[in-house]
Amino acid sequence: MVEGELVCSKCGATVSEEALICPECHALLEGPSVPPSANAPVKPPPAAAPPKEEAPRARSARPTRASRGSGTEGSNPFAAELGRRLARLRQWSEGTQTLGVTLPRLPAWAEEMARTATNPEPWAEVVRGIERLAQKRIVAAFEEWEKRTKVRLTRLEAYSVDSRLEREQIEDALHSARSGEVAQAFSSFQQVDRVVALKERHLDQAREELERVVALLHDMEALGIEPPQDVTEVADDLESELRAGKLAPLKQQIRAIRLQAVTRLKTGLPQYVSEYGDYLLRERSHGIATELEAFELARGAREFFRGRPEDGVRRLRVLQQRHGLLPNRPAHGSSRSAA
Repeated sequence: MVEGELVCSKCGATVSEEALICPECHALLEGPSVPPSANAPVKPPPAAAPPKEEAPRARSARPTRASRGSGTEGSNPFAAELGRRLARLRQWSEGTQTLGVTLPRLPAWAEEMARTATNPEPWAEVVRGIERLAQKRIVAAFEEWEKRTKVRLTRLEAYSVDSRLEREQIEDALHSARSGEVAQAFSSFQQVDRVVALKERHLDQAREELERVVALLHDMEALGIEPPQDVTEVADDLESELRAGKLAPLKQQIRAIRLQAVTRLKTGLPQYVSEYGDYLLRERSHGIATELEAFELARGAREFFRGRPEDGVRRLRVLQQRHGLLPNRPAHGSSRSAA
């Protein structure tokens, strides 16, 4: 065989090396003749084995801290109960601040561990124990509040202020606290405390106005300026009105008496100040230092004419008590004032 030719393995015809198909039998030519070992088909290299994914798969299957917690809440009912109880404890702690009570709390680190625990039941039992202790302290605080509030109500009732509703609400608050309805107990407590404080404020204001007008009449009497009404009778009448709980008529009566007293002081007080000033001048002419007394006299008169009659007349009376009465001008009803 000439170099550059091939022999068809099927029909034995000689063909050129470049031919791909035998022209005689049209069989596919396999290439130039080569030794058997060389013509042996070459086996392709074995395919590389795919990389193992067992380790990543195992890592991805390992639950994270967050997935453990979320999965537990869905599968374990104690996880949801734990959250509710912790929230309730926080509400109780906020409500007891006005009662001056500090409740036990689950530490932050323990709360975090309880939320992410695979079995939160032991933690739920701990929270239930804290809850029982907190409720015990709340009940004790409400019992002390009951004692204090009933003393306040007794004082109001002495002035004919109705407090039957507040007493019923106190009992309701105690019952709610003892039965575990702490939120309802706090609601009743706030209602009672607000109403009692309002009634006390009205009573205290009326008492203060009564005492101020009676003191004004007494000061007038001590300065020798006749009050519009007998001081003892006015004090008894006003006290009777206050004890009867008639606060609105009482305030009207106090305003009327005060107006009468101020009207009379506008006439009598300038004369008193003038006479007392002359008295101080005579003492000064005899070498007695009267600068401090003159200052107090002027200050008392200024307080009165600036619309503060109670303060002005009280200063003049204190000056009189320290320095002495005007000569030949005894105070009206001085025996009662001295008493």
